[in-house]
Amino acid sequence: MAKEKQNLSIGEMAKLNNTTVPTLRLYDELGLLKPIYIDESSHYRYYDIKQNARFDMIQYMKELGMELKEIKEVLDAEDLELIEAILIRKKEQNLKEIKHLQIKQDAINRTIDSIDRYRKSPPKGTLTLEYIPERRIYSMECDVNFYDHDIDTYEILLKKLKEQLLSNNIPQVYYFNAGTILKKEDFLDQNFVSNQIFVFADTSFPLIDETRTIESGMYACIYLDDFNQEQDYAKRLFNYCNENKYQICGDYLCEVLTEFNVFGKEQRSMFLRLQVPVRFKK
Repeated sequence: MAKEKQNLSIGEMAKLNNTTVPTLRLYDELGLLKPIYIDESSHYRYYDIKQNARFDMIQYMKELGMELKEIKEVLDAEDLELIEAILIRKKEQNLKEIKHLQIKQDAINRTIDSIDRYRKSPPKGTLTLEYIPERRIYSMECDVNFYDHDIDTYEILLKKLKEQLLSNNIPQVYYFNAGTILKKEDFLDQNFVSNQIFVFADTSFPLIDETRTIESGMYACIYLDDFNQEQDYAKRLFNYCNENKYQICGDYLCEVLTEFNVFGKEQRSMFLRLQVPVRFKK
């Protein structure tokens, strides 16, 4: 077959379509886009300019997320239903990827907020009265009382929480800044018995029905940076509420604001905000 004037060398075809020669060679090997003519002596590949239409279709399908083997399959079959089926599958994959990226983005925002909040937090020992917006938490019941054990046991419980999250297909980005809960009645009696550990959940959280809402409101708070001093600071918080005649109206939370404040130590470093919701006595 003689080479005609309108035929393009592989280099010209690549330049015309803003692609590379290796890409066209790959398409040839896969049977996606074969040259119209190969010179027997030089083995140079030549293309008809009308083949741009097939090249454009291949690139379009790639942009839709289809793999080259899938493109080859549908082009060979010339079956619109097959194209539709593959694109529906790609759509579902994209939706999952979008959701995963949104979860990552939310986690990045939470981490940035955590660092900023730590930077702007008051010194340890500071007692405050704060409005805290509504939050959602995912909690896990444990078989031990946190307050009967040291941080080594707490680390073991954190790993159990992580295992539970992963077993429920909850992304690991939620395994961060875990807190603990003390029932209102126990806090009022200063009876430190707690077996609930929690993490905060957002609108992207996979098991939203398994979460509970922590209502917005005014909270009496105290800040500290030592896990082992929580009970002492919780008692100070309790006395602060009594002295100011605040009515405690909900569960006590030990919230880990950040674990970024100290680097290079073996023990987990936490900056905590102990808090309890209050109302004002008339």
